[in-house]
Amino acid sequence: MRATMGTVQPISKTHRVVIIGGGFGGLYTAKALGKAPVEVVLVDRRNFHLFQPLLYQVATGGISPGNIAAPLRAVLKNQRNTIVLMADVVDILPEEKKLRLNSLPFAGSGGDNEFMESLRYDTLVVSTGVTHHYFGHDEWMERAVGLKTVEDALEMRRRIFLAFEAAERENDEKKREAWMTFVIVGGGATGVELAGALGELAHETLKKDFRRINPRLAKIFLLEGTDRILPSYPPELSKKAQKALEKLGVTVLTKTFVTDVREDEVEAGGRTIRAKTVLWAAGVKASDLGKILAQKTGSELDGVGRVKVQPDLSLPKFPEIFVIGDLAHCLDEDGKALPGVAQVAMQQGGYVARTIRERLQNRSKKKSSKPFRYKNYGNLAVIGRNSAVADLPRMKLSGFVAWLIWIFVHIRYLIQFDSKILVMFQWAWSYFTKNRGARLIVGKGPSDG
Repeated sequence: MRATMGTVQPISKTHRVVIIGGGFGGLYTAKALGKAPVEVVLVDRRNFHLFQPLLYQVATGGISPGNIAAPLRAVLKNQRNTIVLMADVVDILPEEKKLRLNSLPFAGSGGDNEFMESLRYDTLVVSTGVTHHYFGHDEWMERAVGLKTVEDALEMRRRIFLAFEAAERENDEKKREAWMTFVIVGGGATGVELAGALGELAHETLKKDFRRINPRLAKIFLLEGTDRILPSYPPELSKKAQKALEKLGVTVLTKTFVTDVREDEVEAGGRTIRAKTVLWAAGVKASDLGKILAQKTGSELDGVGRVKVQPDLSLPKFPEIFVIGDLAHCLDEDGKALPGVAQVAMQQGGYVARTIRERLQNRSKKKSSKPFRYKNYGNLAVIGRNSAVADLPRMKLSGFVAWLIWIFVHIRYLIQFDSKILVMFQWAWSYFTKNRGARLIVGKGPSDG
């Protein structure tokens, strides 16, 4: 059936700010505009905000996905100037100041009757983030699952726990060993945290759960292409993180690039690792909206498809369009690109909201008086129980104290109060019992028919 066209009607005649993406950047922009004299429209293909820094805990059975996801409508329900649309943005028409939305199929239509909408904006904020990057080897995607969405985390969890179940049933020693070998590609914060959680899972949580296998014999390889893990951290913290991982049975291989991922093995650094489970944490590329913006506005992209922005986070020829978060290629005072971390996106969201209010107060002003300046409050990576590393502005910490800081910070930035309580309770329970309660094997993978 042919798609019909419509236009999203405003709830007022005030300045309309459309935000694409309900991640950290988009949501913090919307919240900061809650009392501004504007109409805010937040568009996202999902109906929830996801706290991505804790996805690895979902993937390893530490917490349930609902604990780190907050419904966008619930978060913004008290903002009377804000509406939420669950839809895909399929095109941007900057000359007309319009978006084309491909909204949800009508219930019961089987996906045939899609309603195409046109959405006008006065100011546009694009914060659609990034996805996995396999460096030109998209054929590896099926074998090496990444970790960016709830579905990714659940699929990763399914593969991890299914591997132990398959090993329990396997009589062939070599095949059993392949099932109990895990390869994590990428030694950044995500890879390190994932390796640490997997090491704890094998050495503590599952150690008494099986009868025919010993989970402690599981082999966990963490592969990193540079000369050390956590390359964005100081070398001394990278060294301490590696030692902590090795205590959990993780084999860290640096200066090791993956050259092939096959069904039962990984080629990396001139060696072959027989492994049934490959977890990808190695690289990212920008969302497709980056390409659309480049084509329609003449903006430049960097090597991974991020949009190069002005110092005030706007586009050179279209000052009413802002790009923030992981999608933005933004330089710091030293000319280096800002990292794709949550605190950058949150600060950019607050900055853009202030800029919009300033422009409305002085309508002849199209540029911000001050460029965006990122305040780095530090970086944290957890390795396991009682162990983390903290690269703070005035100190470098590791071990138990860094772990406590990591817990406080992550609880602090969970969006909803009930999520904070649930995660605190689950972490406390796991700490004293060494148990991970969210170990359900759900879903069906490609090999399940």
